[in-house]
Amino acid sequence: MSHTAELSTPLEASGEPLWWKGAAIYQIYPRSFCDSNGDGIGDLPGITARLDHVARLGVDAIWISPFFRSPMKDFGYDVADYCDVDPIFGTLADFEALISRAHELGLKVTIDQVFAHTSDEHAWFVESRRDRTNAKADWYVWSDPKPDGSPPTNWQSVFGGPAWTWDARRRQYYLHNFLSSQPQINAHNPDVQDALLAAMRFWLERGVDGFRLDALNFLMHDLDMRDNPPAPDDGRRKTRPFDFQLKLYNQSHPDILNFIKRVRSVCDEYGAVFTVAEVGGDIAETEMKAFTAGDDHLNSAYGFDFLYADALTPQFVAQAVAKWPDEPGMGWPSWAFENHDAPRALSRWCKPEDREAFGQLKAMLFTSLRGNIIVYQGEELGLTQVEIPFEQLQDPEAIANWPLTLSRDGARTPMPWHVQADKGGFTIGAPWLPLGDENLSRAVDRQEADGGSLLNLTTRLLHLRRANPALRLGDFTVLHADDQVLAIRRVDGQNTVSGVFNLSSQPAPWPDSLTDAGQVLAAVNGANMGALPPYGALWIAEAD
Repeated sequence: MSHTAELSTPLEASGEPLWWKGAAIYQIYPRSFCDSNGDGIGDLPGITARLDHVARLGVDAIWISPFFRSPMKDFGYDVADYCDVDPIFGTLADFEALISRAHELGLKVTIDQVFAHTSDEHAWFVESRRDRTNAKADWYVWSDPKPDGSPPTNWQSVFGGPAWTWDARRRQYYLHNFLSSQPQINAHNPDVQDALLAAMRFWLERGVDGFRLDALNFLMHDLDMRDNPPAPDDGRRKTRPFDFQLKLYNQSHPDILNFIKRVRSVCDEYGAVFTVAEVGGDIAETEMKAFTAGDDHLNSAYGFDFLYADALTPQFVAQAVAKWPDEPGMGWPSWAFENHDAPRALSRWCKPEDREAFGQLKAMLFTSLRGNIIVYQGEELGLTQVEIPFEQLQDPEAIANWPLTLSRDGARTPMPWHVQADKGGFTIGAPWLPLGDENLSRAVDRQEADGGSLLNLTTRLLHLRRANPALRLGDFTVLHADDQVLAIRRVDGQNTVSGVFNLSSQPAPWPDSLTDAGQVLAAVNGANMGALPPYGALWIAEAD
């Protein structure tokens, strides 16, 4: 059951475990974290002012969603300049001050890199679309129409409609897997790869400790421009044209792996830089493992197992974790229950009347997982999905697919800092999205003053995880998984912690496979040795 240190705990040159191994990372969506200048939009100085809150939680790092110069048609994921800060968020000096403060507090800083596409306002694309002979003519994916004038392939955009837009200047179509204002990079071009790697170096030179690589499996396209085949009927509801195809040719190109090796080589020049790939789609597990295999690819991959799941069940958790066994050559997983693209978990996984108890159970289970855990801002408060009326929607995906939409806006609402303050202490202006009355009642200051709050529980659990080698680095064995109860064991050397979780709203019997002896490290909802009330959970430090 135990494992070797060489396999599971790679070391830095100092002999210490790599900082990111088993780390807890706090995701900050900058538009919604804290507004320092009263314009209703969060910014970099606002983040810096609130970093004490993040450090107190006991996380190891922050991940900041895009803050680069952008027309904000997809709220920063349409980058117009990879090496500058958008004025909405502040200045490059503000970012450098943020990094300095984070490092003072012992926090590493990771940022997004959006390499699959840029904004159509990026200088590269402005030049590329000018004609077919300019220096950047081949920096994006351009193709002639079919003889009848229709697009080159049948590929569909994630956000709806064809993935091709006609450009009269070149009399060609350009590819965009998302918005038409997000033209696809031609990453087959070595000059484009060099430019992307130069952007990484720009931020590494400023002290960045890691990168999340957004939509990485969209980075390269099929050069033969083959049509995607139709997707078989798998029983799932199809709400977008994108869902009707197997995405064989507009994503998942095998040459992406060669670019990943170049990314890893650059990062290795700067020491223990953490790299994690965002990978979704029909073959996500296969791609995540390929992207992280061995010592010359990325450190970790960030999948969608839990982000869109309708329910959290013992079997589902067991199946997800089993995909990442502790074996030679296997990458290291990163997990998220929530993020800026997915509905809040407490709004998906339990009834409103059960949210307090379920939130505590969820926190214990999340902090028990083997791998890195990524806490989305407000998750430590138990924030829920806010219903945004159509006239207040900001998200282009939500507007385009109304009413059949996940409405990402509902998970991007501002952080509530002060329960009595106007606009929750997020801003003195008009917030870009409403906070929601229920979320305002869960404000940071109210929960800090309540010893039994989810915020204080999450803080205790994160500190326990960081201090306990078994919870942070140990292997993960499922001892029991039925319709109600999940029991697991984490082992690192001489350290053993077992966890038992009743994921149901009814009392559950204690699993025969789990010890009822040892020291209770933490417990929620009345759970104790041998007894599992509704949503009860506990950690047990097993005796030798």
